[in-house]
Amino acid sequence: MRIQQSFRIIIGFLFLLQVGYSQYGKVTVTFDDRLLKGNDRQILQSLKTEIEHFFTNTVWDDDYSDLAIPLQIQIIFDGISVKGGTRTYLAQTLFSAGADQRYFDKAVQFIYNDGTSLYYDPVIFDPLASFLAFYANLILAAEIDTYEPQGGTTLYETSRSIALRGKASDYPRGWSDRIQLVNDLSINYGLRKARFAYYYGMDLFKQGQVEEAIKQFQAMMAGLEEVYDRSPREHYTVLFLKAHAEELTSVLKILRQTKMLENLIGLDPDNEAIYARGL
Repeated sequence: MRIQQSFRIIIGFLFLLQVGYSQYGKVTVTFDDRLLKGNDRQILQSLKTEIEHFFTNTVWDDDYSDLAIPLQIQIIFDGISVKGGTRTYLAQTLFSAGADQRYFDKAVQFIYNDGTSLYYDPVIFDPLASFLAFYANLILAAEIDTYEPQGGTTLYETSRSIALRGKASDYPRGWSDRIQLVNDLSINYGLRKARFAYYYGMDLFKQGQVEEAIKQFQAMMAGLEEVYDRSPREHYTVLFLKAHAEELTSVLKILRQTKMLENLIGLDPDNEAIYARGL
């Protein structure tokens, strides 16, 4: 891979010169525990801090250690299941990372005792730690795709491996859907191409490399059209475009890429008014 490909790629490799950086930066965890009893809420007191440390203190990838991805996690507790003396928390969870990554999980189950430390073991399945690690790798995979074409593939495979172990465990709730999620994201090559080309194009534009930036935006359009041919309303592509429509329109207007803006109206009618302003 040539260094001149992208300023973002150069940043991605600065980990070699910097120690102490994390793949995840500020992690904010919020709970909605209104359906839980007082004693159950008390047990969860330390969990927010444990989750924050779990994301920021774990090395998820050796090659990109200074990304500092901002992450918000909202956990909505549905209740408690008691079986054989074991108390299992049932919840829904929303992960939000950056402008264009949002994942809602409606079927989470895990055990947790006050004072328990979360630790991710890549071999041993743990209902909570493995659940969090699944999304840690999934989010990081999409982020690394913006630095290197298909760069997140290994991390998608890690998420898939976790999900397969989860499905075969004593806590299978939700893992079939997670297998489907990672499958859908990892084979959505059109979006993965578009994501890289968008960020690369933006970096080139900011560096004043106009012609090269236009080539990348053309590659982005090709990726979006590839998605459209398969599934015109693919959820995560719609989310990606919603997050970047304003900035994309501003840049394409400056670059006088009228045809691209017209094509975006066809591909993404939800943001037609934004693209139309660029015309």
